[in-house]
Amino acid sequence: MQWTRRQWMAAVLVVVLAGFYLRPVSFFLHCVYLRGWLEGVKSREVQVSGYRIHYDVLGPEGAPAVVLVHGLGGRAEDWLRLAPYLAKAGYRVYMPDLPGFGRSEWPPDFSYSMRDQAGVVVGFLDAMGLKQVDVGGWSMGGWIAQRVAIDHPERVRRLMLFDSAGLAETPAWDTRLFTPSSPAQVEQLNTLLMPHPHRVPWFIARDILRIARKHAWVMRRAVASMLTGKDATGSELPELKMPVLLVWGAQDRITPLSQGETMQRLIPGSKLETFEGCGHLAPEMCAGQIGPRLVEFERQ
Repeated sequence: MQWTRRQWMAAVLVVVLAGFYLRPVSFFLHCVYLRGWLEGVKSREVQVSGYRIHYDVLGPEGAPAVVLVHGLGGRAEDWLRLAPYLAKAGYRVYMPDLPGFGRSEWPPDFSYSMRDQAGVVVGFLDAMGLKQVDVGGWSMGGWIAQRVAIDHPERVRRLMLFDSAGLAETPAWDTRLFTPSSPAQVEQLNTLLMPHPHRVPWFIARDILRIARKHAWVMRRAVASMLTGKDATGSELPELKMPVLLVWGAQDRITPLSQGETMQRLIPGSKLETFEGCGHLAPEMCAGQIGPRLVEFERQ
């Protein structure tokens, strides 16, 4: 029996819907990859300290470089709503996946400490031939960016911290939620991340839990390192001399605005920009408000 065109199309639709139902997170990720590709994002890999590091890059070659570091459980593509603002303003934007995250290698022998991850970022700059760059970091990535700026100030022209961790403060929420083990915990984490979250459909929660189990060992190792406070930056922030912009969601419950205010007091000449209606995911959910301010800071 020979299938008609309509039958083939129906079969393809069934396969796509089945794939979405079984692996919705992967489906969404591939949509993100496609969007990035359509916007001109290049996906590449490089060896850093013996590890395979994936990164996305956007913007004109040879332009001033901006390196953006994602947060805990994040990936390079988390920056795809902000990066185009910088690229269109004439900057070359590099977005690496840290070891154990995104499409980079997951080395079991890596410490996942903030200082060692900062070392990988510096190694990435060396691999790219970037002597001095503007560095931005979100949440845990902000902590890592601070360590780069403190330990290697000659490599950082400007520093941008988005809802950043880094101070020696014990979280007021259950850090185990970053490795959820039940649909209820997925909902709790969602509520922490966004001021007004939508309920997560059960089949998407199921897939999130599948991925959480797979990544749990990396997440726990990174969280354990942060909770020691060993690499905390508070006492060293007054040493920073480069221009620093602090960007904060006013309704952030993961790293509350009070932490941004403390950082502003500690960093000489730093500027704090807060955005109402935005939570910990401000660089993604509120990119339309943040992007123009970011470009303005870069051009100063």
